[in-house]
Amino acid sequence: MAFHRWRKVLSFPFTRNLSSSSFDPPIPITTRRVVVTGLGLVTPLGCGVDATWKRLIEGKCGIRAITLDDLKMDGFDEGAKVAAFEQLTSRVAGIVPCGRNPGEFDDGIWLYPKEHRSITRFIAYALCAADEALRDANWAPTLQEDKEMTGVSVGGGTGSISDVVDAAQMICEKRLRRLSPFFIPRILINMASGHISMKYGFQGPNHAAVTACATGAHSIGDAARMIQFGDADVMVAGGTESSIDALSIAGFCRSRAMTTKYNSSPEEASRPFDGGRDGFVIGEGSGVLVLEEFEHARKRGAKIYAELRGYGMSGDAYHITQPHIDGKGAILAMKRSLKQSNIHPNQVDYVNAHATSTPLGDAVEAKAIKEIFSEHASSGALAVSSTKGAVGHLLGAAGAVEAIFSVLAIHNGVAPLTLNLQNPDPVFNDGFMPLTVSKEMPVRAALSNSFGFGGTNTSLLFTSP
Repeated sequence: MAFHRWRKVLSFPFTRNLSSSSFDPPIPITTRRVVVTGLGLVTPLGCGVDATWKRLIEGKCGIRAITLDDLKMDGFDEGAKVAAFEQLTSRVAGIVPCGRNPGEFDDGIWLYPKEHRSITRFIAYALCAADEALRDANWAPTLQEDKEMTGVSVGGGTGSISDVVDAAQMICEKRLRRLSPFFIPRILINMASGHISMKYGFQGPNHAAVTACATGAHSIGDAARMIQFGDADVMVAGGTESSIDALSIAGFCRSRAMTTKYNSSPEEASRPFDGGRDGFVIGEGSGVLVLEEFEHARKRGAKIYAELRGYGMSGDAYHITQPHIDGKGAILAMKRSLKQSNIHPNQVDYVNAHATSTPLGDAVEAKAIKEIFSEHASSGALAVSSTKGAVGHLLGAAGAVEAIFSVLAIHNGVAPLTLNLQNPDPVFNDGFMPLTVSKEMPVRAALSNSFGFGGTNTSLLFTSP
């Protein structure tokens, strides 16, 4: 059929009049600004935004040695746990501190509520971070129309691998009749968003991105788009992860992505941009933001931390785990974020780099940042750091946690340091050097990078409100 005949056949559904009284008028997306009104954190530095930020700025580290209990092999005997532990070549991790003291994650509240056997650790972290973010935003809607315009976009990287390991053991031991009926809901990544939505009655978009280490940033960017397009006025957005278990660590060790040199000195193991780096340190936690349409936030008198102006995405189209040496994917993501925000590179004050402490990845990103920011970087006017030296690499939660760090840099006028940077990579020269101490400075625009396996890249650009 000729093209003009197809056009005639298809013309009706696209041209019919939809101006029925049953439809709301379209919302012009160009006028819908997105701002941050609430923050919530669960990280290896502590539970809560204040506890985490204070320790980060002071140069504290949340990385420690792994113990047998950290392997989450509940269905195995002690001998099996010891055998698994001895085979791991990387034995350090950024682990959330648990307990009932201030700044600690309380398992009894979030992980083991009697009415919800479908909650596993990555879901519990998201519930805790979302609770803090919503309280911070003072958003607890009771009207049905407000609940319908509030959504959730919280993704994760791997779900609950430890539950899969335990289930596999049941298969081997012919004990499948004892498998929990909640097994599937416990491992599904979208259940973090699902539980948050159910807890608060939010009936707007219920979404979960799964893009490896770019998940948290994609979840935030997608949520912003939903607000811009009028699908929601408020979105609870972020990422969550709990992958400190024997199988996850073994898998990353086999791919030679994790550090192995610093098992005896855990706090020195994650060293972004440093010449002695040899791989990333696995971490866990969650970061959740409340994003809100600007006029909606202004009318209710909400505190506004920052505005989300740019969301840039790209694909490397190159390799399943490694970036191309020219850093084209990272460059495209940053360019697109800057273009969307209508911000010139010279107007950016701080870059929170993805830099995970891997030899190739850190060097490629540093080159990409230098290419985008050029003389602005070399003059020393641009502050750059990777906060993974303090918390490790939180995988699916990393982009959200680091987005919050970028927002706090704007809000508090402090750019956080890069921990363990003693011998900077040769790619740095002149004034282009990551921060080794936290720096008090006006941060009017901050860019946060997140890159993931499969060559997926994301950059979020925040500005002062």
